[in-house]
Amino acid sequence: MTSQFEYLSVFDAQDTKKLGAIIQQCFGSSPENWERYHKRIGIENFRLLRQEGHISAGLAIYHMGQCYGGQIVPMAGIAAVGVAPEYRGKGAAYEILTQTIQELYRQSVPISVLYPATQVLYRKVGYEQAGSYCRWELPLSNIPIQARSMTIRRVSTDNYSIFESIYTRQAQINNGNLARHQAIWQHLLESEKEQAVYAYLIGSESEPEGYIIFTQERNEQELAIAIRDWAILTAEAAKCLWTFLGNHRSQTQKVSWQGSLSNPFLLLLPEQTAKIVWQMIWMMRIIDVSLALSKRGYPTGIEAELELEIRDNLLEANNGNFSLQVSGGRGEVRPGGKGTFQIDIRGLAPFYTGFLSPRQLQQLGYLKATPKALETATLLFSGDRPWMADFF
Repeated sequence: MTSQFEYLSVFDAQDTKKLGAIIQQCFGSSPENWERYHKRIGIENFRLLRQEGHISAGLAIYHMGQCYGGQIVPMAGIAAVGVAPEYRGKGAAYEILTQTIQELYRQSVPISVLYPATQVLYRKVGYEQAGSYCRWELPLSNIPIQARSMTIRRVSTDNYSIFESIYTRQAQINNGNLARHQAIWQHLLESEKEQAVYAYLIGSESEPEGYIIFTQERNEQELAIAIRDWAILTAEAAKCLWTFLGNHRSQTQKVSWQGSLSNPFLLLLPEQTAKIVWQMIWMMRIIDVSLALSKRGYPTGIEAELELEIRDNLLEANNGNFSLQVSGGRGEVRPGGKGTFQIDIRGLAPFYTGFLSPRQLQQLGYLKATPKALETATLLFSGDRPWMADFF
């Protein structure tokens, strides 16, 4: 089947236009949105599939990173996977994903993440559920905090560099948070609905302790604050931010944001009135087993060895036994070992991120392990549940 497909980068304006037409039809977007989208990501980061002399499918690759155990692991985010209607059901989606995964392996990319429109397709090429993305809402009338010990000042949204260091410090303590691609920063700071985007820094000008970026959205019933991004480094900054949001309540009814299944900032509120109104599970594929296991961080103070046996139907180099030796919070991977912890490439994703515990995965039939290997795996891959606040 492979011989009928040609996997390519985008070469010229004609390819860009044809790929754009497919993406627009698949996702119901406009030519203006496509123009903005491909310029942000860079047309060199798109791949297409040619079939019978015509472009049949395409996708985008975000080269960025994701935080695990306090370390940033290089990651390829897959987005805008689209197949022209006349080529659907002919294996185009499977083929372009397979070719992309193989390319990422050749580029020594450890992991890949995506948001699935359907899980069946992505599971066929080794992706599995690995972390959460939730939308929260909170009535502003339920924020009684009054803390004004810090300055909150409005800043320009022209350059994301003033927010990046604060964001990075927060991201590194949260499994799954991104080391963002510049396209994601641009999306956060530039409204596509001709809305004003507001940004504020919290704390001193020289050493700010947080920020918030938001829009104000009105429907027929109410005005709401939609947080596009926020990062808070201290408890006092969090209290001041809640005060700032609560002070909008005379005209604004609620605030919403994207984040984890349990937001630590909510601990400061007196009641559990914030609610998750929507959630989605993103998926991961381990591209290079050795690199993925050696790049992430592990609990410090633990010295242990986990002997894995991995099965991967797509990438032959990932098959076999691997010995993970952990010391000082870092891991070293060598070929070999007894294979006392057996898992396939799909099961490895939620195990790697901590989305599901080794015992939960064992219960579901995703792994087999000796009691000692199971205990070691539980110690090494413990941590907060993975999440992202960014959709791509």
